[in-house]
Order: sequence, then C-alpha cells, then structure tokens
Amino acid sequence: MNNLQKILKAIYLPSALIIITFLFAWKLLPFIQFEPYTQEIPDSKQTFQMVPIPGGTFKMGSFSQEDEQPVHEVEISPFWMGAHEITWDIFELFLDKNYEQAIADKPLPAHVDGLSRPSIPYLDMTFGMGKEGKPAIGMTQYGAIQFCKWLYLKTGIFYRLPTEAEWEFAAKAGTQTKYFFGDDEKSLGEFAWFEENSGGITHQIGQKKANPWGLYDILGNVMEWTADQYVPDVYKKRTDAIEKDPKVLIQNLYPGAIRGGNYKSSPEELRTSKRFFSKAEWKRIDPQIPKSQWWFPEAPFLGLRVVRPLNPPSEEEIMKYYNRAPIADY
Repeated sequence: MNNLQKILKAIYLPSALIIITFLFAWKLLPFIQFEPYTQEIPDSKQTFQMVPIPGGTFKMGSFSQEDEQPVHEVEISPFWMGAHEITWDIFELFLDKNYEQAIADKPLPAHVDGLSRPSIPYLDMTFGMGKEGKPAIGMTQYGAIQFCKWLYLKTGIFYRLPTEAEWEFAAKAGTQTKYFFGDDEKSLGEFAWFEENSGGITHQIGQKKANPWGLYDILGNVMEWTADQYVPDVYKKRTDAIEKDPKVLIQNLYPGAIRGGNYKSSPEELRTSKRFFSKAEWKRIDPQIPKSQWWFPEAPFLGLRVVRPLNPPSEEEIMKYYNRAPIADY
C-alpha cells in the first residue's frame, strides 16, 4: 500500500464507520426510546405516566356477546398508553383557563390561550366523590378529544384516544382469558374497583395491581372513551385475514365506543372483550338546548386514558383528528 492509499484509508474508513453507525442508530432510535416515560405538563406541576405497548397480533372479541363476534385476528402497531386514567388534577387545567393561568409562572402561549374549552358545568361533576388523585369523569367523547388537543398544544406531542382494538389489545396484554389475570373472577378485587368493593364511588388511581403491561385500573373504577364509533356488527364486516389497526370513524353523535367497566360494574362487565356505548339518556337532565357538547351529567362513571402512537401521523392528519366539529345534540 503506497502513502496515498494509506492517507485515503485513514480519512475514509473512520468517516464510513461514522456514517454506518449513524444510520444504524437512526433506524433503531424509535425502538431504543420505546420505553416508559413521565410526561410533564408545562406551566404546572402535573405529570402522568406513559407505558409502551408493543405491536403485535391478537384475537379480538369473544363468544360471550353477539357484538363481540366473530373472534378475529387483529394486528396492532406499537404505541404508548397512559398507565392511569386522566385525573381531575390534570383535567381541570384544561377545563378552567383561569385556573391554568393562575398556577402558571408566565402568560399562556397564544395557541393555548385561544383554545376552545368546556363550559364550566352547572353541577358538581364529581357527584360528591372527590377530585384529588381521582379520575376525571362525565366528559363527552368530543370533550375527551379536545382534552387531547390541549395536551398536544401544551406538550407538542400527539396524544389521542385509543381505538377499540388498541384498548382491547392493551387490556389483554398477551392473554386470551376472560380477564388478563385468568378466568377466575374471585381475583378481580386485586386488580379492579367494581360493584363488590368500590362502595359505589370512584377511587384514587393506582391503588390496585396493574396488568402485565403496567396499566392500572384498566378494568373498573371508570369506563374509558375510545376514538371509535360503536357499531354492533362491525366485527362481522372485517373480512381480511388479519385486520391492521382497525378503527371506526365517528359519523354520528351516538353511540360512541367505550371500554373497561366501572365502579358499579358486575364481574361479567369487566371482561377485557366487553363493549359498551354512550347513550343520549346521559344528558337527560341537561337544561340546555342544544345540549352540552362537553358533558354527560348522568355519566359519573365515564373517564379517559390517552395513547401516543410510536409513529405519529402528519400535522394535517393530527389537526383533522382534533378539529372535528361537534355534532349538535337536541
């Protein structure tokens, strides 16, 4: 090897190694960072925990109810999910701009300040069950999505509601039994607040054991919104051998798809495959015309848990998700 060749080798070999190392690291970066994290909410002391939900396939549905059939195979892309249901401590920052501003050490950014927020409810939406450390309750599906928009404007991270498929995949955590811990309902008390142990009220998050993927209160305590429209026979319409990230777009105000059971649910209603849906009767006592787009005054058992996709959509798709106009409710 002559001197010129030695010089070229000395220059290009390290450079090539750097480039290869960079490309390798860049390709693996999403997987390296796919781990639990704590999300801080700017201008406040509030945080919430997110846990990674690995992608994979699972059997969605069951043979227990007509709307859970047929059992079919679904493939889910990886995402993070809130370890807990969103609490009043966090939700009230979104609900009340004056409160959010009062605890901030600087003016709210213009894009946050101008956000449309819920009307202050005319009654106690905790229904006397308390707020500190307890899940926020009674919001509509639209209200839950707008909360996610507020989170996005605050953090710059795309948070949304889970699809029914994502929720069930996360709740089952790789199991195929009635509950993620098995088929014996006698163990429910270790993992969930429900009719037998709740005393008829919500409880602070994280008091029971988590499921295998680190999700607390995924069964019981409060039901949880999904991003989907509830369609009773939607499983029958899935004809692909393996459905990839299925979702049911919102076309009508009712019914919206809900999961998880609540503090008044029976053991049968806490099955991980069990489907629920929203009802117009939950606004029966609402005196407004049109009725509130934000609140269900007769749903003190309904809350939300957020997800974050590993591979977020485009800004255009994000804003399309958030900016869906509310549907008038008469």
